[in-house]
Amino acid sequence: MTTGSAIRDFTLDLDELEWTGHDLQRPESVVADRDGTLWASDGRGGVTRIDPGGGQELHGGWGGEPNGLAIDPASGDLVTANIALGKVQRMTRSGEVSTVLESVDGQRLTSANFVFYDRAGRLWITCLTREDTWWPAVARPRPDGFIVLVDERGPRIVADGIYATNEARLDADERFLYVAETMKARILRFPVLPDGSLGEREVFGPDGLGLGGYVDGFTFDAEGNLWVTTVVRNGVGVIDTAGDWHVVFEDPREDVLATFESKLAEGDAAPQDMAAAVGPTLQFPTSVCFAGEDLRTVYVGSLAMPRLPTFRSPVPGLPMSHWR
Repeated sequence: MTTGSAIRDFTLDLDELEWTGHDLQRPESVVADRDGTLWASDGRGGVTRIDPGGGQELHGGWGGEPNGLAIDPASGDLVTANIALGKVQRMTRSGEVSTVLESVDGQRLTSANFVFYDRAGRLWITCLTREDTWWPAVARPRPDGFIVLVDERGPRIVADGIYATNEARLDADERFLYVAETMKARILRFPVLPDGSLGEREVFGPDGLGLGGYVDGFTFDAEGNLWVTTVVRNGVGVIDTAGDWHVVFEDPREDVLATFESKLAEGDAAPQDMAAAVGPTLQFPTSVCFAGEDLRTVYVGSLAMPRLPTFRSPVPGLPMSHWR
């Protein structure tokens, strides 16, 4: 097994990255079947299947803008948080589409962001903000993001008051729920109690990842390290089990980021100020997916790239619940 020090020493140059897929549109989230088939959310209102041999096909039907993606371990259905429509949707492998959830506790699922299934089959949903669109929560950060749990008791809000709730995942022992708090540039974690309610939150790792270090997506490897995307720094890094952070690769525009953060502080940031931060090689990476027979091939989703940056990890990823 690779040691923690080997993880801390692992970096890549941008020219060492490989690429998977073609002509993808906003492949924000990527999940993998055990046989190596990839599924990437697609801005054309559906999901793109990428076969191990390289063939690919768009499966439409959701509409809106599918964001976070998961596979239901019980049925194999694809499930998405549709950030444009404010709902969680399901798609069978034969293409039948249905709505899973649109509201909870009298609150619409505005800016539905991510979905995650644990080993018990419970569904965790994050909503970035209570605004109908996500940009106001970026331009003027406010603690109105929340987390929903759906289990045998039905749906309910289990955490609130988060500055732009992004991806959320349970660790290998399912003792803690880890959450990307994007506009605080950090990872939170909550103890998971037996009834699914959450204990007191705490920051895991650095309380902020520096200039433009806004965390978006993350996943665990088999050793418990978190592989994290920093979306506007166009990067991927690791928070190890000790809570230490290091960059694996990134493609930042430091001058643009300084201007963007200044405008955020002044309350007059516009979408084009963020858009200007795309790098020449990488453009807004958002998620990390371990796949392949040995779970060491890593695929990176994004908001703006037509292909998936791909590389080999020194340690395997943590298998998702639908692999078990």
